[in-house]
Amino acid sequence: MSMSLRDQLLKAGLVNEKQAKQAVKQKQKQSRMEHRGQAEKDRSQEEAVLQAQAEKLAKDQELNRAQEEKKRRKAEQAQIKQLIETSRLPKLTTEDYYNFVDDKKVKRLSVNVMMRDKLSKGSLAIVRYEGRYEVVPRATAERIQERDPKRVVLLNVQSGEPDPDDPYAAYQVPDDLMW
Repeated sequence: MSMSLRDQLLKAGLVNEKQAKQAVKQKQKQSRMEHRGQAEKDRSQEEAVLQAQAEKLAKDQELNRAQEEKKRRKAEQAQIKQLIETSRLPKLTTEDYYNFVDDKKVKRLSVNVMMRDKLSKGSLAIVRYEGRYEVVPRATAERIQERDPKRVVLLNVQSGEPDPDDPYAAYQVPDDLMW
């Protein structure tokens, strides 16, 4: 048969009979005063439990938000990868290169005349993909830029009409000029 906590403490010698009786009297006195409304119940434990629950809930919500953000970023990266892989132009091995700046360094990409013209006019763009550069159409580059602007290395502005304030508008650039 199990013994009460009071009997166990007495048997172990941690309290004496006088201390045990005094604790019982104090407990009875407190319950009488609470019953009459003269003393308030000790709600500190209840408040501590409620506060701990609120903190746990806030922590769980923060963790869930972080996990959702991580899932969203992973999904965006997968979408970018799919966009690049489905719409990239094939690599060329020519002696003609297109030079561009990436992270304060001049890089170059092998292109043909038509690709060079479209890159300079803005109908093609250069994006960063798995440590190398790919050429994609402008629409694809804009969709990639919505998801991750750092991926788009070069996207020239398309200009349909010349600038009216351009002082060099009357001077045409020769077609055979190479930079």
